[in-house]
Amino acid sequence: MKSYRPTTKSRRFMTTLPYKELLSGDVPFKPLLKKKKRQGGRNAFGRITTRHQGGGHKRRLRDVDFYYDKKNIPAKIETIEYDPFRSAFIGLVLYRDGARRYVVLPKAMKVGDSFIVSADAPIALGNRLPLGSIPVGTFVYNIEISPGAGARLVRSAGNFAEVVAHDAGYAQLKLPSTEIRKISDLAWASVGTVGNEEYNLVVIGKAGRSRWMGIRPTVRGTAMNPVDHPHGGGEGKQGRGLRRAKTMWGKPSGKGQKTRTPKKYSNTFIISRRKVGKKRNG
Repeated sequence: MKSYRPTTKSRRFMTTLPYKELLSGDVPFKPLLKKKKRQGGRNAFGRITTRHQGGGHKRRLRDVDFYYDKKNIPAKIETIEYDPFRSAFIGLVLYRDGARRYVVLPKAMKVGDSFIVSADAPIALGNRLPLGSIPVGTFVYNIEISPGAGARLVRSAGNFAEVVAHDAGYAQLKLPSTEIRKISDLAWASVGTVGNEEYNLVVIGKAGRSRWMGIRPTVRGTAMNPVDHPHGGGEGKQGRGLRRAKTMWGKPSGKGQKTRTPKKYSNTFIISRRKVGKKRNG
């Protein structure tokens, strides 16, 4: 991590990633860049549907490949680049047939390394193969929920899932949330751990830096009026006056409370629910 001299109060604890050491310094590959217009958390009617979004630096969308439809063709990493839309680093890879794609890179892979997407691929860092061919105890990322649907799970910096069992055509994975879930053996996953594992150690340091990232201020419920939030009202600073914390819309929130929809379609695939609140680290 890169720290700074405390020339101002906000700089005293601010940290950033040493990008010059972690990235290859190459400019983005233009054919895989797209424009992305910001919505500021608003829907087609102009109403805010996602709070605390707006502003921020202009960003161009990188067309990252999560389908990995080029099978049995070796690929070589040409660059390691920053992606403003995700916490993990991405890499421009060159397939042997001449095609170039952006992919999420695993930890410890560097420029010049290669990988392959194949059902017969060896269990090596970066290689991608069906879950049924991956042995128990292997760390995986970029996991499909259903075969051919593209990577949906475990794509953030430093994350990984562990294959804990195989049974009746399903692989049992322990996800970063501590949930153990069944996924078809025919779904594909990449071997390894997502790179940029120090991302969670970054200290923002000042409010302005959050605004650069498009994050608007968050007001505490206790600081609002009763008409605006269940925690609002009262003279001066005080407790919420409720046994359990609630969201602005009266739904359960806070540590230790289960917020998952009771009749969610995927309940049949969950073997062990995720641990919430203080118990998670216990």
